[in-house]
Amino acid sequence: MTAMTVIPSTQTGLPTEPYVGRHFINGKWQDSADGETFERVAPSHGVVVSRNAKGSEVETEAAIHAARAAFDSGIWSRISAKARAAVLLKVADLIEANVERFALIETLETGKPITQATGEISGAADLWRYAASLARTTKGDSHNTLGEDILGVVVKEPIGVVSVITPWNFPFWILSQKLPFALAAGCTCVVKPSEMTPSTTAMLGELIDEAGMPPGVVNIVLGYGQPVGSLMSSHREVDMITFTGSTAVGKTISAAASGTLKKVALELGGKNPQVIFADADLESAADAVTFGVYFNAGECCNSGSRIIVHEDIAEAFTARVIELSRLVAFGDPLDPRTQVGAMVTPQHQEKVDGYVKAAVAAGAKVGLGGDRLKVPGLKGDFYQPTVVTGVTPDMAIAREEVFGPVLSVLTFRTMDEAISIANNASYGLSAGVWSENVHTVLEFSRRAQAGTVWSNTWMDGFPELTFGGMKESGQGREIGSYGLEEFLEVKSLVMRIGRTRAPWVKAL
Repeated sequence: MTAMTVIPSTQTGLPTEPYVGRHFINGKWQDSADGETFERVAPSHGVVVSRNAKGSEVETEAAIHAARAAFDSGIWSRISAKARAAVLLKVADLIEANVERFALIETLETGKPITQATGEISGAADLWRYAASLARTTKGDSHNTLGEDILGVVVKEPIGVVSVITPWNFPFWILSQKLPFALAAGCTCVVKPSEMTPSTTAMLGELIDEAGMPPGVVNIVLGYGQPVGSLMSSHREVDMITFTGSTAVGKTISAAASGTLKKVALELGGKNPQVIFADADLESAADAVTFGVYFNAGECCNSGSRIIVHEDIAEAFTARVIELSRLVAFGDPLDPRTQVGAMVTPQHQEKVDGYVKAAVAAGAKVGLGGDRLKVPGLKGDFYQPTVVTGVTPDMAIAREEVFGPVLSVLTFRTMDEAISIANNASYGLSAGVWSENVHTVLEFSRRAQAGTVWSNTWMDGFPELTFGGMKESGQGREIGSYGLEEFLEVKSLVMRIGRTRAPWVKAL
């Protein structure tokens, strides 16, 4: 770990008491019927961050029935879009008023830097505002060309009760990519956050209640995949599931949902390539590559975890990335200078390290890092900034999602080879291309099998631009107008004008 930038801990800013999380069902806060609870320990500081009610089938059933009753009553699904948007805008204002409180507990539960958590919480308010705007601008079609006695109208209606299951890496941001859009469409929801990061979701329930959301429209159940997530995925009263997480769990959810043929939207894993051509702005590319692999400690579906570099520049470019990697500040997440915090669990850190060790055994070399990182004053789970060179496309580290601060370096000679390597994975979430030649950029962008392709940048995102993957990176889309469409059913209304229909039954 020589010459790496490490931020030691001062052990300041820790809360004096854990947050107490409870279920929010039908507009009321409640403990579990059996009294069971679970705790979340901060991966960086080792203190208990939250103590939460542990949901069972009892709470899950109650939440689903509350959402069903609220939807069927029309208290949310049949009110005006203007009225729905007004509530969403109030929630956005309340999020902005509580950024620091939310960011602190999210930092401690996830291990991410406080500055990053602050940006995610404050930025999420914009997602709620954008969803509110979509509520008021959604429209269908009319067909006035079907004959003088027929008028056809295509309308869009809320799909119904939606199960929202969110991950641990961006608990509040990803919730805000889903929930406000479902609500804007007129759906009612049951939400289950990850058991590792439940608190900001529970805290959002406070804001939703304060904003005047009718009881039963949003219900929050804290707990584990079994039984909470499983029942949310298979229950007959649920019309749709939207899930973000691993591809393996996504497949399990699809199987559970198949019994009732409910709609499933999945945002899953990624093995996202950045291809760097020899004519690229190499300094900008090196900085973006460094950001892309270490952002959120690499625990990000959009992580730029592999780069494919032209042979002519590979050695110099990799050296520059290693040089920049040494400057990235790893350490205490509560220190504003920190750019990369702790890994989410010891088990996950072990998995990340296993990929690096397996790559070395297969013939790759570690250019930087490749081991656990000790942060003075903390006993948490940290991993060194790691660059692995000599990677070949057949290695697991080049094809599978590592989900840590580990960069794999591959090389190419021609455009066709670059495309082949980039697409040589079961995932298809994101990709990037660096070149000053517009023809190169456009050809790569059109041939890359990915839901998002960035050119001469990485991970720029906007509420207006939809997000989602191809292949085993998922199905369906989030945010943007397409993100709202996921929660709508299309219905055709065929209306005859006057008594112009010729009788089918005729007297003989």
